[in-house]
Amino acid sequence: MHLPKIELMHRFVLLVIACMLLAVGSVTAQDPQYSQFYAAPLYLNPAFAGSTGQNRVGINYRNQWPAIDANFNTISAFYDTYLEDKNSGIGVLLTRDREGIFGLQSMSLAFQYSYDLKIIDGLSFRPGAQIAIYNRSINFSRLVFGDQIDPTTGNLIPGASAENLNTGESKFFPDLAFGGLLYSKRAWLGFAGHHLTEPNQSLIGEESRLPRKLSAHAGLKFYFKPGEMGSGFYTRPQERSVAPAIQYRHQGEFDQMDVGFYFTFEPLIIGTWYRGVPFKKVNGFTNNESVVLLVGFTKKGAKDILNIGYSYDYTISQLGPASGGAHEFSLVYSWSTRNPRKPPKDKLMIPCPDF
Repeated sequence: MHLPKIELMHRFVLLVIACMLLAVGSVTAQDPQYSQFYAAPLYLNPAFAGSTGQNRVGINYRNQWPAIDANFNTISAFYDTYLEDKNSGIGVLLTRDREGIFGLQSMSLAFQYSYDLKIIDGLSFRPGAQIAIYNRSINFSRLVFGDQIDPTTGNLIPGASAENLNTGESKFFPDLAFGGLLYSKRAWLGFAGHHLTEPNQSLIGEESRLPRKLSAHAGLKFYFKPGEMGSGFYTRPQERSVAPAIQYRHQGEFDQMDVGFYFTFEPLIIGTWYRGVPFKKVNGFTNNESVVLLVGFTKKGAKDILNIGYSYDYTISQLGPASGGAHEFSLVYSWSTRNPRKPPKDKLMIPCPDF
């Protein structure tokens, strides 16, 4: 069976890109991003470790640009808990990011610590730190080279190519991050710095530093008259609120911003925001990336909370909606194990959204 000319051209382009990457001696990358950034709190900022005052476990999955070969798949899982007697939070975060064309993969395992510091009544600050180990690897097995194609028929010849593009290369390196979170009953302001030492991430022995990522996030929550669930002794309030929020990130030569609103009508949460930096152009183009839509469900029990979210990024950049945008899912469950007979400490709860 003959390969279509378009398919042959497609494979040729992939080969050219691969050779260009190797020619510069390194493969660079930026950190993956989550649209539901508050549903991935430990990924956003190590200061969020233990921030619920309970045990918490969660998983996040993102599939970006699924309609094209240059797609990205990111998955992370985390666990954190609050040590009430120590005013401290600890957490662990496992993340894997994979790029579609060349099998470029990054995995990390991070450990986090935060401390809850009461400044005055109604205002607290949480500093946090993270130490992580990263592994980066690459696999060019999807590429097809000239010695694998029959020149007379265009058919693929069984067997591997004689070309060697360092398939299977892998590199481990340590990494450090710090963050902080200032919050009251209705507002929050956070900042984080990742890859503070800018470790060398090159897979082929050259110099390729992972750019430092600096980020800030803030928001304000407006509460309305709560609803009610149940009746009699079992009646409990249901949250009704709106929360404008913003996040800004800078890494290397790249900047990105998310700005939007979360509407909570418990058990339903709806969010919408814009991603881009319209006042900063990239290669002559306005940086408009996507419009994000979120729908979430929250179920609160006497001692536990379950959050389930789905969001879709509608691409408005030059890449266009034909890329498939991005699909993202989150599942977070938190529960209390504290002794109910022990009176709780006077501790503020961070008002930021769960998604």
